[in-house]
Amino acid sequence: MSRIGRLPVPVPSGVQVSVEGNTVKVTGPKGTLEQTFHPDMHIEVVGDRIEVRRPSEQRHHKALHGLTRSLVNNMVVGVSEGFSKVLEIIGVGYRAALRGDRLILQLGHSHAIEVVPPPDVRFEVGSRSGVDRQTVGTVTVSGIDKQVVGQVAADIRAWRPPEPYKGKGVRYQGEYVRRKAGKAGKLA
Repeated sequence: MSRIGRLPVPVPSGVQVSVEGNTVKVTGPKGTLEQTFHPDMHIEVVGDRIEVRRPSEQRHHKALHGLTRSLVNNMVVGVSEGFSKVLEIIGVGYRAALRGDRLILQLGHSHAIEVVPPPDVRFEVGSRSGVDRQTVGTVTVSGIDKQVVGQVAADIRAWRPPEPYKGKGVRYQGEYVRRKAGKAGKLA
């Protein structure tokens, strides 16, 4: 049996779950998520937990079992706690600002980049404590859908990925950027 799939998903207080056929709707204090899953997976609410079962031991059913359980768990966590990704903007002149709910990025292009958030996604802009505000800033992308939050953060990072010589660009908080020596370092 799948190690992930066999684990029940705990439902915290304040979260309502309804299962109709293969569609799961989860409502919590932060919002509502609804998703349709593969018809072979059996999802049911038992007390204060959700259980996912598979019909057979076939390989594709084993794969769907763990996937379905993880997606249901992400829905429950999203509507109760939410998800967030923190991006660091590193480089002289690289900046981020909020205009209403839109994110305005200055990343060394000839124009400002305006990012419009999808529904249920919010941006927060700040600076890292103890670091020069001119060279390091942070952007926090938060929302209830883990997939959407990750995709928006990846799209922002794609505008200026970190480069290997000086490390300038947009990176995830805690991301390791492998540095290269450059021309002067090769001679030594």
